[in-house]
Amino acid sequence: MSSKKVLITVYGAQQICASCVGAPGSIDTYEWLQAAISRKYETDGIRYEYIDINEPQEEEKHRNFVERIMEEDLFYPIVFVNDDMVAEGIPRLKTIYEALEQRDVKLLEEVK
Repeated sequence: MSSKKVLITVYGAQQICASCVGAPGSIDTYEWLQAAISRKYETDGIRYEYIDINEPQEEEKHRNFVERIMEEDLFYPIVFVNDDMVAEGIPRLKTIYEALEQRDVKLLEEVK
């Protein structure tokens, strides 16, 4: 089991961003990440959350980041591992995996 808790947050919208033609949809990315990570890593310490940027946000950190997405025209989906942005637009698994390994998330083969 991992020694630390990890939160993976995906910010996005149902509609693919205009500048992101060819990019996966945000919800598709959210689901794809869960499947890809669970095939390689022990997931007991990993939580996931999806933030729809077109919906009102209750948490201040989410409100602030959604404002930043709009003001800076960031490409979504945007993926965070804990408080670190690891992907914008088309996510790369290698970058996300590196972020998980930096947080001591164990590979499945290490757990067996």
